[in-house]
Amino acid sequence: MIQVLSAIWALLLGIVLIMLGNGMQFTLIGIRGGIEGFSAAELAIVTSAYFAGFLAGARYAPVMIRRVGHVRVFAALGSFVSAGLIAFPLLADPIAWTLLRLLLGFCMSGIYVTAESWLNDAATNETRGKVLAAYMIAQTLGIIGAQGLLTLGDAGTSVLFIGASILVSISFAPILLSISPVPAAAVTRPMSLWRLFSGSPLGTVGIFLLGAAYATQSGMAAVFGTQIAMTAPQISLFVAMLFGGALVLQYPIGWLSDRLDRRRLILWTSALGAASCAAGWMAGDGLWFLMGAAFLAGGVTTPLYALFLAYTNDALSVEDMPAASGGLVLTFGIGAIIGPLVTGWAMQHVDPYAFWLVLGSTFTLIALYALYRMTQNVRPAMSTSDSYLGVVPTASSVAVEAAGSWAAEQAAEQGDEEDPEEDEEDETPDTMPGS
Repeated sequence: MIQVLSAIWALLLGIVLIMLGNGMQFTLIGIRGGIEGFSAAELAIVTSAYFAGFLAGARYAPVMIRRVGHVRVFAALGSFVSAGLIAFPLLADPIAWTLLRLLLGFCMSGIYVTAESWLNDAATNETRGKVLAAYMIAQTLGIIGAQGLLTLGDAGTSVLFIGASILVSISFAPILLSISPVPAAAVTRPMSLWRLFSGSPLGTVGIFLLGAAYATQSGMAAVFGTQIAMTAPQISLFVAMLFGGALVLQYPIGWLSDRLDRRRLILWTSALGAASCAAGWMAGDGLWFLMGAAFLAGGVTTPLYALFLAYTNDALSVEDMPAASGGLVLTFGIGAIIGPLVTGWAMQHVDPYAFWLVLGSTFTLIALYALYRMTQNVRPAMSTSDSYLGVVPTASSVAVEAAGSWAAEQAAEQGDEEDPEEDEEDETPDTMPGS
């Protein structure tokens, strides 16, 4: 692992700095939006715009990279992100913020595509799993660290937005000074949603609902905190707990994933998420109960994303895995656009605690659909295959396809190990006495 990190440490450092800036943005929007008097519905539209831009960036970033190269695309998009962050306090208007978030979502998606292309190029068949795991940890640590930085300034001023912009700007240095040219990004055309659903109904429906849950957590958590009169440090801690839970629970859920029927694990994991949301709804003003609910609700979201990827790969042929990865990213993105809109409407017309009701309902739907699929006469998931790999929901199709390739390699290696045994069994009757 040390050898792997020594080869990609500069790139991972740059990713951490980018996530520090981008992670500050998500929480700042909710806090500053409350200060500016924006409604929950308006901030929901602002949140959804980011994921709409992210989805568009995943589609068009590889095209730009093929035209002008990784370095130029990375530098150009990063510059737009840096400028956009400074523009937020200067243009305190919901429409302007929606356009800015659309731009930032597009640019961040392109940055992820570029960085993940470099990471994938630096990995070998033997190290790809470790590289992607390190990338997941770097992203999550960056988001958690960003919440701590928010306590160092006043969201009512421009200071924190400027700080986020600076972090994104300096993230270019370790990346651009250490990377070498790589081939143009080649992202497989996504599998059609109908074909994806036909191959893995649970994977398709589950990842769509999970997109809604993830976007609600990352985009509306700070809005919820603002509307129930949390202080800025409390909101920062609340958001940090969402992502801290993901970092802690990723390994144990992943360990179980390669040993149990994945449908059953999806059922119980999403049920835990629903129960934690129910606890958050009943907690009222109990700060530490809210923190615990956030830890568990956020803790199951990222592992569920990786679970759905692994489960879908189990149901497909090796040749279909890359295209299916692109289809899952698209499905997740559509859910991420819709989720905050539903949550914002509910918070606007019911009360702020509708945040938990919508989030809990989403987890409940995942659990119920998993239970339904378990009653069907379908082939159970191959839980004995070690194809689970922690991938964060913010990853682009490049990382998701790389995870699919890693899963395919694992399946191929397992098949190679099993074939000799099958050959021996086939030959045994011919050599038995009396045959």
